[in-house]
Amino acid sequence: MLRIWGARSLAPIYPDNTNLPEPIGEAWLTGPECKIETGPLAGPLNQAWQKMPPEWRGTDFPSQPPSREFPLLVKFLFPTDQLSIQVHPDDAYARQNEAPGAVGKTEMWHVVSAKPGATLLLGLVSDVDREKFQSAIKQGGLEKFFVRLPVSPGDTFYVPSGTPHTIGAGMILCEVQQNSDLTYRLYDFHRVDAHGNPRELHIEKGMSVIDFAHRKGGKVMPVALPSANGAKEYLLLACPYFASERWDFSAPHQTNSDPAHFELLVILAGRGDIQWSGGSCSYRQGECLFIPANLGNFSVLPESPTSILCTYVPVISKIRDKLSRIGTPNSALKQVLFT
Repeated sequence: MLRIWGARSLAPIYPDNTNLPEPIGEAWLTGPECKIETGPLAGPLNQAWQKMPPEWRGTDFPSQPPSREFPLLVKFLFPTDQLSIQVHPDDAYARQNEAPGAVGKTEMWHVVSAKPGATLLLGLVSDVDREKFQSAIKQGGLEKFFVRLPVSPGDTFYVPSGTPHTIGAGMILCEVQQNSDLTYRLYDFHRVDAHGNPRELHIEKGMSVIDFAHRKGGKVMPVALPSANGAKEYLLLACPYFASERWDFSAPHQTNSDPAHFELLVILAGRGDIQWSGGSCSYRQGECLFIPANLGNFSVLPESPTSILCTYVPVISKIRDKLSRIGTPNSALKQVLFT
C-alpha cells in the first residue's frame, strides 16, 4: 500500500523490494486483494473463506457460510515518518455510521525491528479531557496529551478501538487487527500528498469515538507457554477479535492445529519447511501461512533461526482456562487477556 510515510526499501522482510519508486507503508497479507498462492483453495482469500470446509475454519465458527470478509487482517508496517494522529471506531459506531457491513477496528502491533530512540504515541495522559484535546487539534501541541512509549524489538502493543495513537519512524511492525480499514485522521502534521493536497481529516467522527473516560491500550507483557526442544513460546495478547502468540526456535518444532479454530503463521524471521501428514511446503520471512483447524500434527523444520507470529480468532474463556491450568497467576492473565 502506498503511504506518504512509507519506505522505499522493505528489507529485511522483503529483501528483493529495495529502491522502490514510491513509498510503501503497508504490506497486507490477508486483505481483500490478497490471494492464497498454493493448495486446493488457491485464489482470492475471501472466495476461499466462503468455499472453505467448516472443519478447516474450526468448531468455534458456525457451520453455515461465514461472513463475506476473512475475519483477520495481518500486515507489516514500514514507517519512515510519523503517521497521522488517528483513532478507530468500535463495531457499534461503524455499523451505525459507515457503509453496510462495516466493522470497527481493534488492533495490536508487534515490533519486528526498531532503531534506537524509536517511539510511538498510544493513549492519553490522565489530565486531558475532550475540550483540551479538541482545542489542541486546532491550535497545535496535540502530542503532549499522549503517552509516549519507547519501542524495542519484541515489544507488543494493544490498540483497542477508541484509543487515539500514532506510530513514529524507524521501526517495522507486524499488525494484527479486525478486517477493517476504518481510520479517522485527527491531525496530519500539515503534510500534503503527491499532488500537493492535504489528506482528509475526520475530526467530527474521530472526536465521537475517542474514549476519554477510560485509558485503555498500551504495552503488554507476554505470558510464557509450555514448550520443548529449546523453543520459546509466548502468548502476546488475546482479545475477542484475535489472539497472537510468538514462537522462536532453531531446532525442529512439532505442534498441533487446534480443531476449534484455524491459525495464521506469519514468518517474522527465518526460513525452512513445514511438514504434515500427506504434504509439505516451504516458508520464508514475510510470508503468511494458513493452518486449517483439522490439519492435526505438523512439524516446522527450520533452515535458520525462526520466529513466527501465530494468530487466530479466540474464545477468551478457553484461553483463560488453559493458562490457569498451567499455573499462570491472575496478575499475569490481566496483562494479556482483554475482554
